[in-house]
Parts: sequence; structure tokens; C-alpha cells
Amino acid sequence: MEWLDSATIGFFVVFLGTLFLFGELLVRMRGIFAILGVAIMAMYFSYHLAGDVGFWVVILYVVGLALIIVDGKVITDGTVALLGVLLMITGLALPAPDLIYGILVSMGFLVGGFSSGLFLKVFPSRDLWARLTLKDRLTGDMGYNSLREDYRELVGKEGRTLSAFRPTGTVEIEDKHYSATSGGQWLEANMTVKVTDVDGTRIVVKNINEEKPSDEA
Repeated sequence: MEWLDSATIGFFVVFLGTLFLFGELLVRMRGIFAILGVAIMAMYFSYHLAGDVGFWVVILYVVGLALIIVDGKVITDGTVALLGVLLMITGLALPAPDLIYGILVSMGFLVGGFSSGLFLKVFPSRDLWARLTLKDRLTGDMGYNSLREDYRELVGKEGRTLSAFRPTGTVEIEDKHYSATSGGQWLEANMTVKVTDVDGTRIVVKNINEEKPSDEA
């Protein structure tokens, strides 16, 4: 596999491996994408693991992938996923024979990760990161309101944040729970907010204290 000495080939190998691995996380492919992604990345690591670089770089890569999955299923605020991405890039770049090669495989990872989103246009999606993307998965028997046609009536109403917004979270309005976003604003739990906009199921809230002008002289 001497052809893997080429940085350009390394870019495409990492691109394809990442494309299929992330694709498996985004869409339902019965493990086909996972098998392809693992096989391609195993080929990359098996060729480059030599000398001072040991198996620990593979562990970095696997731990990074695990953090992304955990973030998508449990935490859903993106911070742990970002750490996972950095670990995966580190695991890929360290075994590279030179700096240019390391930069190219890092770019291959990023391009492959973003390109995997195209699979969503063709294959059925998974529920991973559903709360982060504001897909309403909350059911009525848990006290959540899923009547999308009523969302437009929420504009102008006040509520209370049930969780921290980074920048998405859960808000309570008139004793009903909704997934919402604060845009670029980070909010803490138990803050009074107001609905400023609704686009489909996307509810935008704002800290109500910022809307009160200070007329004190």
C-alpha cells in the first residue's frame, strides 16, 4: 500500500472513511456505512502506525468518535462533540509522515464530515442530535405540546427556561414544554423569557430583562 505515502491519496482515504462513518451516525443504513468506514480507516491506520507512533493514536480516534455519539444521544449541546472532533483529527494527523500530509488528512476529515450531511437528502435519518436540531420529539403524555399549528400563537408570550440554553434548550410556556433556541444568546435555567419568533417548529426566545429599557435617570 505504498500509494498511501501520497498526501493526496491520504486526503481521499480519510475523506471516504469519515464520510461513511459519519453517514452511519446520520442515516439508517443497517451498518453498511459503518463497515465501509471502519474498513477504510483501518487501512489508513494499519499503514501509518510505525516507529514512534503507537496504537494510542487509534484510541484517540475511537474515543473522539465515542464522544460525538454520546453528545448526540445524551448531552446534545455540541461541546463534547467538538472535543471528539479534535481528538479524531489529532489521531489522524499524528501518524502522518509530514506536516503537509497531516494538514491534508485533517482537511479530508472535515470535508468528509460535512459532506456526510448530503446522505440526509437520500436516506432516512436517525434521531441522533434531534434535540440539537430542534426536531420536536417530546410527547404529549410527558406534558409536552407537539401541536405545531399552535406554535404561531406563542409569539409574544412569556415563559420560563427549564434548562440552560447553549443556545438550545427547553422552555415552559403556559404549563407546556417546548424545544426552543435563544439564537446566539446563552441562557441559564429558571430565567423569564419571551417568544420573539416562530418558524414552523423553531421557537426563538429572548431574555425578557433585556427588552426592558432603563428609564431611570
